[in-house]
Amino acid sequence: MTTTDPDFAAAEAREARRARLFTKINTADKWFQVLGLAWVTPILKAVAGDNPQAQVKEIWRLLAVPLIAIAAFLLLWGTLAPKVQTSLGAVPGPAQVWTEVVNLHEDAQAKAAKREKFETMVAKRNEKLIAAGRADEVKTVAYTGAPSYYQQIWTSIRTVFFGFLIATVVAVPLGIAAGLSPTANAAINPLVQIFKPVSPLAWLPIVTMIVSAVYATNDGLFSKSFLISAITVTLCSLWPTLINTALGVASIDKDLVNVSKVLKMNTWTKITRLVLPSALPLIFTGLRLSLGVGWMVLIAAEMLAQNPGLGKFVWDEFQNGSSSSLAKIMVAVFTIGIIGFLLDRVMYALQSLFTFTNNR
Repeated sequence: MTTTDPDFAAAEAREARRARLFTKINTADKWFQVLGLAWVTPILKAVAGDNPQAQVKEIWRLLAVPLIAIAAFLLLWGTLAPKVQTSLGAVPGPAQVWTEVVNLHEDAQAKAAKREKFETMVAKRNEKLIAAGRADEVKTVAYTGAPSYYQQIWTSIRTVFFGFLIATVVAVPLGIAAGLSPTANAAINPLVQIFKPVSPLAWLPIVTMIVSAVYATNDGLFSKSFLISAITVTLCSLWPTLINTALGVASIDKDLVNVSKVLKMNTWTKITRLVLPSALPLIFTGLRLSLGVGWMVLIAAEMLAQNPGLGKFVWDEFQNGSSSSLAKIMVAVFTIGIIGFLLDRVMYALQSLFTFTNNR
């Protein structure tokens, strides 16, 4: 008995370590799901010795199949692209598009260096003026060079989040009101049904004229172009959040509502303690839809209004008509798609933090 006890204790210790390891893997799996890296979990489990045959099947489904699909897409694209001739030449294949990715990156680095050199010169000039006792002549000179590709990406992301935040601030309270009150719902619903299908291309001229009339100068906190794009995003993206919020609030268990009446909760306590926690899964579903809609709307608005951002980049390249323009437009298309995916993952990460839903 004494000879087997150490072996038994060692086996128990190994099992305990395995159990802790699998617990950590399962915990990490939630974040792998959020990040779109679900294929990492079966790899870790296979390495840890958890039913390798079953894990290989999961790795095949989650990693190998998508990679094969992407490889097939690239092969089909590379084969068919040279056969399609446009006014700018043949449609660029994957190699040409990647070349433009590298070129845009190098161009962005060159523009960043040029901007830094300009700002350094301005700073040195101002230092000399201050040293010479001419501080009143010090001026802040804005850099007016063309924005880089990365700056245009950042402008679009900043704009869509600003418009999305305004839409959220408007849509969530209205949705809660519509969900709690049949009277409020009767008042809000016709407006939703009328304005929800309106295209951003219809909103854009109206927004442009109103912003230009109200925002007479362009030296405020935000530029006119930024406000025009952001407000257009707001007007088109608030509806999914409003509808899903109203639906989530209206579908709260009636027993919970009755409990709130018995406890004589005031309106604020009822909303914060009962309504929001119960409706959060559907609210976040609406927020994810709204952000996706807002991103698509923004690109169209930037193209039509020639406001700074990815949309303007696409339109400028289309108008440019050089031999590399089509490849650059395709780079922008992939950039828009990848950013759209990342924005959805950001919202899903927030959803995972605040709710217990399993929606993906």
